[in-house]
Order: sequence, then structure tokens, then C-alpha cells
Amino acid sequence: MIESGRRRRRWAVRLAAAVTVCGAVAVAGLPVYVHPQLDPLRPADAIVVLGGTPYERFDLGLELARRGYAPQLLISRSTGADDPEMAKYCDGHFAFQVSCFEPDPWTTQGEAQEVGRRAARFGWRHLIVVTFTPHISRARYILGKCFDGELTMVASPTPTGPRFWSWMYLRQSAGYLKAFAEPRC
Repeated sequence: MIESGRRRRRWAVRLAAAVTVCGAVAVAGLPVYVHPQLDPLRPADAIVVLGGTPYERFDLGLELARRGYAPQLLISRSTGADDPEMAKYCDGHFAFQVSCFEPDPWTTQGEAQEVGRRAARFGWRHLIVVTFTPHISRARYILGKCFDGELTMVASPTPTGPRFWSWMYLRQSAGYLKAFAEPRC
């Protein structure tokens, strides 16, 4: 009977510790994943849309270019060359220049490397970068290693719900660990 009480107390202490750690991680992640630093829009040299789904981010990039925020729109085609949804972005005819690329590797790091190469080639000093909310801070960090100009980060519509945010905390945290391990672009 006494041993059973001790086991229950140990279990309760472990559960309380796990809940405390999860709560601390959730609170610490709020300014990084849920409410990252977003920047006021102003004209730039180019708009960069980082890849992935949902596709609303590409629509936002097109809208910003239509509104005249930059003369060039660069889209990461990380959904693959055979993605028919991307044709309306990459093969369309617009009043501004649209370029699409497939990152190598298919990661934010690969996107940042290509953005850095193009920025150097075209003399870009200020970029508007569109991605989804939980990716804003990590994308700013990784792009900042490959591009030494100014970044204006803009969030596209983001899904919600506990399942989504739990996955984003894990995925973005793992991505940060990988980014910290790579000291250079």
C-alpha cells in the first residue's frame, strides 16, 4: 500500500514536470512562432515568396507585386516542377517580372542560397519575403545568413488549431536546430 502511494506521487511529480516543461516551451515559442516580428510594407527591390503549401502565400506575393511594392517577384517552386498549381504563378503574364526556381536542397537553406545568389547578381538591397507565420522568424534568420541587405517579412494566411501549432512548434524548432548547426550560408 505504501509503495503504491509512492508510485502515484512519483507519477504525479513527473506529470507535473512534463506539463510545466510543455507550458514553458509553449510560452517561450509565442513570440517566435505565433507572434513573430512582422515588418511594415514599403517598396523593395524584389518580393520573394518562399515555397510550400498552402498556395495563399503565392497569391499574396502576386498581390504585393501588383500593388507596386517591387518590380520583380521571385517564387520558390519547392512544391516541384510538375506541380500544375504553380503554372498560374510561374507561367503567367504580368506587368512585373516573375521568376521561379527550384531550391537545391529543397529547404529554407536552399531557398536562401538562391536568393543570396540572385541578390548579388541583380544588386538587390531590400527584399520583401512572404512565408507563413510560424516560419517568419526562422526564415529571417536563415535568409540573413545569405543576404546582408534589409528583409521585410510578411506573413501569408496561416492555418490554426492545436494540432497545427503543436506540429509547427516541433517542425520549426527542429529547423532552428539545423540552421544553428550551419554557421554560414
